[in-house]
Parts: sequence; C-alpha cells; structure tokens
Amino acid sequence: MTTDQNLTLVAALSGFRLLVLANRFGCDTDFSRELHDRLIEGLDAATARVRTIMALERNVLTGEDEFAKYQLDGETEIFGRFAINLLDDLEIDFDTHEYRVNGGDWAIALTADYTGVEINYPELVALTEEELGSLAPIIKDIARETGIAVHAARATYARCAGS
Repeated sequence: MTTDQNLTLVAALSGFRLLVLANRFGCDTDFSRELHDRLIEGLDAATARVRTIMALERNVLTGEDEFAKYQLDGETEIFGRFAINLLDDLEIDFDTHEYRVNGGDWAIALTADYTGVEINYPELVALTEEELGSLAPIIKDIARETGIAVHAARATYARCAGS
C-alpha cells in the first residue's frame, strides 16, 4: 500500500473507532458493551499495525535500517490476514483431534468406546443481527471500507458424530 492509502486507512479506522465509542453509550446490556469494547480494541490494534507499516516504509525510503524491507514485507503480509474477533476464536488441530477456544487449553474431541469412535468439535455460529444490534451495520461498513474482516461468532458444543 502507498502512504496515501495508509493515511486514508488510519483515518477510516479512527472514524470507525469514534462511531463505535459513540454507539456504545446506547448499550443496554453488558454483552453489548463488551462487543463494543472488543471492536474498539480491534480497531486500535489495526491502527497500530498500519502505523508500524508506515514507520517501516519511512525506514525503507530513508535507508536507515537495512532490515526494514524484510520487516515491511512481513508486516504487510500479516496485516493482509488481520481480522477482528468480537467473541470466540476456535482453533482445530485435525491431526491430533484437539481444539481450543479463545487460546485456552487444548481439549480432545476424540472419544472411543465399545460402540466406536466419535469426534466432536465445537462449531462457530455467527451472531444474528438482532444479537449484534446497532453494531451490525457498523461491522459491515468496516469490512467494506477497510477490507478488515470482523468475526462475531460463538463456539457451540452441539453433538455431531463423526468417525
């Protein structure tokens, strides 16, 4: 991205941060306030990453740091995969049949007894627009205008048999 694009992105992220802050005043539940707070944290993290990229671009242009180009490439690649998780994050290791939610301890999804083998992983279920409330259109606008995905899903432990 160019410096102009980065400045535009920082301005957009800052604007969305202000919008979410203002919107938070209308929250009537702790759950809604928590979603707003997590979105603000995610927007702050995105802004910090873009500012880091901008600093590395300056270092590359001035030639001050011989490793800045490699750092810039890495930061740009990481930012390309950047996403904001508002609720639950699910990691699954299909090789070991383990999973963890929100970076917690790994849990085994594999059980076996005389009836056979069963594998039960939790699933991520997206929050509905009603659950998101006034954040729903803001989240869509963030994704559309910045390209940053905002995930709002909860882990559910519905029993689904596999073998």
